[in-house]
Amino acid sequence: MIIHVKERMKAFVASNARNEDYQFADVKIDTENVKAIMINEVVPSNPEDDFYGKNNPPFYLTTTLPLFSKAGSFLSSIEDITKAGIYITNAVKIPKSNTTIEKDIIKQCIPLLEYEISLFPNVSVIMLMGDVAKKALNHIAKSKTKKNVIPTGATYKLRNDEFYYENIRVFPSYIMTGGNILIEKSKVAMASEDIKKMLQLIQ
Repeated sequence: MIIHVKERMKAFVASNARNEDYQFADVKIDTENVKAIMINEVVPSNPEDDFYGKNNPPFYLTTTLPLFSKAGSFLSSIEDITKAGIYITNAVKIPKSNTTIEKDIIKQCIPLLEYEISLFPNVSVIMLMGDVAKKALNHIAKSKTKKNVIPTGATYKLRNDEFYYENIRVFPSYIMTGGNILIEKSKVAMASEDIKKMLQLIQ
């Protein structure tokens, strides 16, 4: 089924009497085709810089596409990525005003992320691109199972273990947007390796 994610998410917000100015993925996508979800940290200040934004290119893609390239993938646009069955979103739907994101803001957005994940019935992989995404999915899982999906610990120590949320394989990895990823080459390498594993699982 093809849906417009932004419109579907706005309807969900309205039905729950929420009034925040959230940002959602402005994309039409075949929900049946999506096999993997990549959850980034937070939406950008300018919606047109998001993964599906109209800027040429959107800022978030300038650091994301090279990760796919380093993973040995020929996916070179957001259209290629979605056609390959990969949906990219952000855990926090409100732009951050400080260098860190407050816990209350993360919690506020968790019901939105949980609903968003539920839109895709055939997902077999979820990639948690950074600690905020990890916290958000852990909160969703704990409310259902009383257990975290990803245990406490450094990502580089956890990323080679196997974790599951229900029947979905979960990869803890590193944030794929913003200036930090341009500097920390070791995290770029590890995130690319994780993406390569994801691609192998869904192909």
